[in-house]
Amino acid sequence: MNDTTLIGGVTFVYLLAFLFYLLRMVLGREPLGVIASWTARIGFAMQSAALLLRWKNSYDLGIGHVPLANFYESLVFFAWAILLLYLVTEWKTRNRSLGTFVLPVAFLALGYASIAPGVSDHIQPLVPALQSNWLTIHVLTCFLGYAAFACAFGLGIMFLVKEKTGAAKEGLFRRLIPATEVLEELIYQAVCLGFILLTLGIMTGSVWAHYAWGSYWSWDPKETWSLITWIVYAVMLHARSVRGWRGKRLAWLALVGFASVLFTYLGVNYLDSLHSYF
Repeated sequence: MNDTTLIGGVTFVYLLAFLFYLLRMVLGREPLGVIASWTARIGFAMQSAALLLRWKNSYDLGIGHVPLANFYESLVFFAWAILLLYLVTEWKTRNRSLGTFVLPVAFLALGYASIAPGVSDHIQPLVPALQSNWLTIHVLTCFLGYAAFACAFGLGIMFLVKEKTGAAKEGLFRRLIPATEVLEELIYQAVCLGFILLTLGIMTGSVWAHYAWGSYWSWDPKETWSLITWIVYAVMLHARSVRGWRGKRLAWLALVGFASVLFTYLGVNYLDSLHSYF
């Protein structure tokens, strides 16, 4: 079995895990949650194996590099990073509710990798500008940061769903979602982690840009939108720490921030950019 076939299987495993998480929320049956967690873990193990296999295959082809070099590989790694952070969060909080809101993001990332126009799943040699160890450091930090923001996005949706009605009117679905105070703290922690990683990603990207193109910053569309995304989350953290923003404001900012992440990652591809995958 090659790596792309394995990734295709992982896509459906994540869909299945999401359905189990959703059924657990709707029916309130914890055994479904246990099945969902094990399905997600199996999918994560399969995806890890697929990434390692793709890495090995690149060396077998004589063009060895980490599988982070093109759009297809970045989407696969994005989904992997989301599952990594989600499974850690589930383990730390002992709560499976977030899986209902985060697993769809990982599933859609892998699904998009299969259908996006112009995306090739072939292992390709690196262009000269990418032949640097900074590639691994830059992409790892950026996409782990994106994954943290994806978790904050899911938590933001959970907060808005939980906050919509009073406790007396809550149905089973909402009762299984943690208290708003817990969600607010988790949003803050996820954004803090993502902000640190994105900051490191921008810094390592600047060093890499100087190495590859002779300039630390060129106001390329990807660089500009990365800065905009950084500012959005900086404002969010500032507003919480200094202005005392809580509750719905924080949840909405988590959604706005992730929209900026998606445009930075996907939308910029349609602009004339040194970072465009198309």
